[in-house]
Amino acid sequence: MTESVREILARPAAGGGARVRGWVKTARHSKGVSFLEVSDGSCFDGLQVVAAPELPNFESEVRRIGTGWAVDVEGELADSPGKGQRFELQARSVAIVGETGADYPLQKKRHSFEFLRDIAHLRPRTNTIGAVLRVRNAASHAVHSFFQERGFVQLHAPVITASDCEGAGEMFRVTTLDPASPPRGEGGEVDYAQDFFGREAFLTVSGQLEAEIGAAALSNVYTFGPTFRAENSNTSRHLSEFWMVEPEMAFCDLEGNAELAEAFLKHVIRAVLERCPDDMAFFNERIEKGVLDTLAHVVDSPFERLSYSEAVEILEASGRDFDFPVKWGADLQSEHERFLAEEHVKRPIVVTDYPKNIKPFYMYVNDDGRSVRAMDVLVPKVGEIIGGSQREHRLEVLEARMQEQGLSQDDYWWYLDLRRHGSVPHAGFGLGFERVVQFVTGMANIRDVIPFPRVPGSAEF
Repeated sequence: MTESVREILARPAAGGGARVRGWVKTARHSKGVSFLEVSDGSCFDGLQVVAAPELPNFESEVRRIGTGWAVDVEGELADSPGKGQRFELQARSVAIVGETGADYPLQKKRHSFEFLRDIAHLRPRTNTIGAVLRVRNAASHAVHSFFQERGFVQLHAPVITASDCEGAGEMFRVTTLDPASPPRGEGGEVDYAQDFFGREAFLTVSGQLEAEIGAAALSNVYTFGPTFRAENSNTSRHLSEFWMVEPEMAFCDLEGNAELAEAFLKHVIRAVLERCPDDMAFFNERIEKGVLDTLAHVVDSPFERLSYSEAVEILEASGRDFDFPVKWGADLQSEHERFLAEEHVKRPIVVTDYPKNIKPFYMYVNDDGRSVRAMDVLVPKVGEIIGGSQREHRLEVLEARMQEQGLSQDDYWWYLDLRRHGSVPHAGFGLGFERVVQFVTGMANIRDVIPFPRVPGSAEF
């Protein structure tokens, strides 16, 4: 089996044969020699190939090779006299596997991220997006290792659902009805009883409710899958399709939830730093200077704990002229969250006990009757990165909360049923996976940390 560039560069010493198959990042040709930097995506660095005129196809093929061409090279691994690289591959053979056209857009120059989004089928070949995808892979692996090592069971939550977990109504409808001529009831309304599922159906906004089913039988479960929000938001922090990590724990309260969230976030960051040192060095140098120090600080520091009421008092006393006014009962905005994490305590914070009226129906109501056992984990540079709560396990309180928010109990009959049969205190949280990748890499726009961003007006690729 062919070694990857990563494996070749990790050899203890030069010597011996090697074969590399990949894409040419740069090609420099002179009369006496050609230098090709070949990358297969396995690591940040490419492997320099030195092709001499003695190759039988040097004049006819090798000297034509340009950026983006796919090649298959065999040769001898030697110490490199050049700076910044340990080895070079002195080619015995260079075979062209695939050429690029004259209009190949990824030439040796800097391209804007906006331009690269228009060519998402090619942008993984760039240094930045390639590094993002390797970090994303390492973070994904860390998500699973964290929960598996702690005995959690992965639950595959449905993508198609009839339940709006957040109660915001920002859901994508799933239907097979003819939009030009749907069946209608006596009042002229669309008759979804004749649709594929016999009722209205949507793409899920969260796997939480189904995770609660799992926790009520298996104790500790987690979901990790795509979620969808039909929110017409064109910002650097929002996607219409994104991935969520959502653990759910039976016999768990808000404090246990916060402790797990802190350990989880530290585990993921630590794993990325260990597995992707070259990629992270690139982000620290080219994307956000100081990101490595920020991440090390998160890993090494205990998270601060504040109640929502304490946070509001701090913000009101700050003297800062925020764009969004601060008052008890209003949700914290990104500028408030970042002030708390970046300037007030200078480390991650867990803010708890938010007002009941700004949170979903499923959160446990505190004894004061006006707040719920909710929590948000805030980190510097990003603000909220995790949101969670202790769930309301008391049937009568849950029914009252649903009535307050105008939710039909018939639509959530099974969710209420869980409270009738062996209900226990339980808690969980949700983490937007792209937010974590964005935080770890320092990338400014969330559209650049997912392979194929889905946003209003764009579902290309």
